[in-house]
Amino acid sequence: MARRLELNHELSKLFNELWDADVNRFVPGKDYTIDLQEKAGFVQQGSSVARDSASEPLFRYVNEERLKSIKTFAAFVSLLDNYETSTGVAEVITPQEMAENNRFLDAILETEVMKLTHQYLVRKNWSKPSLNDFKSQLYDIWFQLYTREKGKGPDSCGFEHVFVGETKHGKEILGLHNWVQFYLQEKHKQIDYKGYVARREKSRPDEDDQVLSLQFSWKGLVKPVGSTFIGVSPEFEFALYTIIFLQSQEKVTREMVRIEEYELQIVVYRHGKYIGTAYPVLLSSNNEDLY
Repeated sequence: MARRLELNHELSKLFNELWDADVNRFVPGKDYTIDLQEKAGFVQQGSSVARDSASEPLFRYVNEERLKSIKTFAAFVSLLDNYETSTGVAEVITPQEMAENNRFLDAILETEVMKLTHQYLVRKNWSKPSLNDFKSQLYDIWFQLYTREKGKGPDSCGFEHVFVGETKHGKEILGLHNWVQFYLQEKHKQIDYKGYVARREKSRPDEDDQVLSLQFSWKGLVKPVGSTFIGVSPEFEFALYTIIFLQSQEKVTREMVRIEEYELQIVVYRHGKYIGTAYPVLLSSNNEDLY
């Protein structure tokens, strides 16, 4: 039987500090509104059909001026169209795209969230004190290309998988755990939201929950369950996943944490020296805020 995860108090305390420092986070009901609609039905992985329990999009409103004016979000959005989403098709990174990657890292490294993250990683001896060394480390973990399908050349990287999304053999959606990409793809009629996926303890999420499990279709395929933070900044997600990635050499690391009222499992898969995938799983909400 799998060992039941225990709450990691050290990481919970740190992640709450990062949450409080995340001044770029979008506030539900103010910077964006969502429409959860109905509960999604069960769908087998690899299916291309799902009952649509949501006739309307998930996002009713997002403050696009804020998306464009906040440096980290603007730099993040510029990266989303830099990838060939099908695994098995080699990626070619142009000098312009490399410059965009670096611009994004420069932007997030200026934030309090990433400064606190760097300080923590240096204390643990998982990162070097030099900002340039830390930036190189982040670049390797997130942007270094690797091969998901043997013999096909480098076709993926951690950033593409987690934040952009990929498809495999035209049969399966991989990754795509980011709310900004979801919103933009939905706006361009590429994503069709199918409904929320309920947790065991709670039948229906709230419109202001900032961690959700969703079902959606994208590029003719269905993602039965996709977990994502909603409203958080890209630097916040980068921070959480990087910390959990660096603390362990295991193929899969799962840490149970409490952030604000949310009890979460943060899951990070390692692909050699790089991030394979990373996402949150909401276990429960409306918990007492301990930190």
